[in-house]
Amino acid sequence: MIGVVQDVHEKGVQEKAPEIVYWPPLLRNPFVPVVRTVTFVMRSERMGTEGFLNEVRQAVWSVNSTLPLASVRTMQEVYGKSLARTSFTLVMLGIAGAIALALGIIGIYGVISYTVSQCQREIGIRLVLGAQGGDVLQMVLRQGAKTALVGVAIGIAAALGLTELMRSLLFGVSPQDPLTLASVAALLILVALLASYIPARRAMHVDPAVALRYE
Repeated sequence: MIGVVQDVHEKGVQEKAPEIVYWPPLLRNPFVPVVRTVTFVMRSERMGTEGFLNEVRQAVWSVNSTLPLASVRTMQEVYGKSLARTSFTLVMLGIAGAIALALGIIGIYGVISYTVSQCQREIGIRLVLGAQGGDVLQMVLRQGAKTALVGVAIGIAAALGLTELMRSLLFGVSPQDPLTLASVAALLILVALLASYIPARRAMHVDPAVALRYE
C-alpha cells in the first residue's frame, strides 16, 4: 500500500516539516538506513489522568508483561515543550517592546509638549491680532500631527526591515502584521495630538499681555 500523509513537524511546529518516508514495520530495506520506532496515539477525554494511564499500562502488560511503556505524554505537553524556548524568547521580546513603547510615548509627549509650550508667545500674538482660538488650536494640532506622521513613517520603514529578523520565531503569522503596525502608529499619533492639544489649550487661557511677555 502506498499513500501520502500530512506534513509531520518532528522538531516542533516552528521548524519546517522534514521529508519523511514511512516503511511497513516488517519490511527491510538494506539500501536505506532508517530509524524504526513505533508510536501509538490515543484520543480520550480522560487523557493525561493517572487512572487512564494505569489502564493503558495494564492493557499493554496483559498482552506482554515485559513490554515497557515509555515517553507517555499528552499532545499538549509535546506542543508546549516544542515551543518552550520560542515562547520564552517572545515573552522577553514582548517585555522589551512594551518598555520601548512606553519610553517612546513618554518621549514624544515630552518633546512635543515642550515645543508647543515654547510657542506661547506666538499664540498670544495671534490672539491679540484677532485670530480665533479654534483656528490657533487647529494650527498647533496640524503641526504636531505632521511631526508625528514623519516619525511614524520612519518608524514603520525601520520596523518592516527589522521584523524580518524575527521570521524564524514566528509560525502561521506574518512578521509584517498590518493590524499591529496600524495600532502602534495610531497610538503614537494620538499621543502627539494630545501633547499638542494640552499646552496649546493652556496657552490660549493665558492673558495675552502675559503671553506677550513670556520668554
